[in-house]
Amino acid sequence: MRFARTRRQLPLHLMVLPSAALVLIFSYGPIMGLYIAFQKFSVVKGMFHSPWNGLDNFDYMFSLPDIWQVIRNTLLIACLKIVAGLAVPIVVALLLNELGNRIFKRWIQTLIYLPHFLSWIILGGVLIDVLSPTSGIVNQLLGAFGIEPIFFLGSVRWFPAVLVVSDVWKEFGFSTIVYLAALTGINPALYEAAVIDGASRWKQTLNITLPGMLPVIVLLATLSLGNVLNAGFDQIFNLYSPQVYESGDVIDTLVYRLGLEQAQYSLATAVGLLKSAVSVVLISASYALAYRLANYRIF
Repeated sequence: MRFARTRRQLPLHLMVLPSAALVLIFSYGPIMGLYIAFQKFSVVKGMFHSPWNGLDNFDYMFSLPDIWQVIRNTLLIACLKIVAGLAVPIVVALLLNELGNRIFKRWIQTLIYLPHFLSWIILGGVLIDVLSPTSGIVNQLLGAFGIEPIFFLGSVRWFPAVLVVSDVWKEFGFSTIVYLAALTGINPALYEAAVIDGASRWKQTLNITLPGMLPVIVLLATLSLGNVLNAGFDQIFNLYSPQVYESGDVIDTLVYRLGLEQAQYSLATAVGLLKSAVSVVLISASYALAYRLANYRIF
């Protein structure tokens, strides 16, 4: 019987095989390369013959002049993205829930969900054109009000804000759908009872809608803690320049420059390993909190 069931499910296993192969090759295979974080790696000698230097790479990493600034930028940008990425979809979901016209509601959902499917290479080009200080539509609108053009992608002050706003614009449509799904699980009888008691729409939102969404909000908030050190490499890499390193350089972009541009493979691996170790701790803590606060289980 077991053989017959396995044979019947064979096409499903074959469908999973290419994805499993990609994960093994690109996710688990490179783990072996973490060995060079503890070496003075030489391309000529290779990973197995390069001299061992213990924790020297980590000591040198913390002696870099910009390392603490990079860590601060990473935490600041990531935390702002997490907070905005939680607040904006909740507000939009509540507003969409109040729309009575279903066709218009679905049209809005599709419109805000569309950027989620676009890569940062495409969106990066769009933002560069839109925010251009000479021909960008944003600066043209500012000029109509007598405001001097702002070089958003070249300003240390404005660049983090551009990262947060553009990331929220790209992803809030997906999160909004999650919250709208949570709203469908609220018992309509609660709203009927509230109307009979004379509760306004605002009171219904405060006392019925938000408490009904609370488990999903808590779950997504706790799970997002694992992304505290992920400020978004794809986005930043396509938008930043040396002019904004002071406020836009993060751990992932530092690893890219150290490893691929400067060929300091051991140092780049040490930085990446430290980030991964901290991320594992944060992800484990977030899942523990999700289980405790929202009864969330992986299995």
